[in-house]
Amino acid sequence: MGAIVYWTLIRIAILIPVLWIATEWMDYKFWWTILIMSVYGVVIYPAYLQYRIFREKNNQVIFDTLCSSCKSFDETAVICMKYDEHPKVDYIPCEGIDWEPKG
Repeated sequence: MGAIVYWTLIRIAILIPVLWIATEWMDYKFWWTILIMSVYGVVIYPAYLQYRIFREKNNQVIFDTLCSSCKSFDETAVICMKYDEHPKVDYIPCEGIDWEPKG
């Protein structure tokens, strides 16, 4: 999940100067339209696609493993906070020994 945020920030950092420079070559009335379309096309949509891929890849871990019902599991990062390891379908960091129910 951190990689999605990181690359989104990199894209924004590149896009802002490019759009600032582009104001010299285009009319002001078109600049806002180009700004909105480029922010969506270069920043928002790729971040959404990356998030969708992340969820598809980790969907089974998030919903179908023992870790998903443990209070030490953070589903936004798919990580066991107690052991600081990423569980997988065939790997549970504590092997069920330190499992504690949520809530």
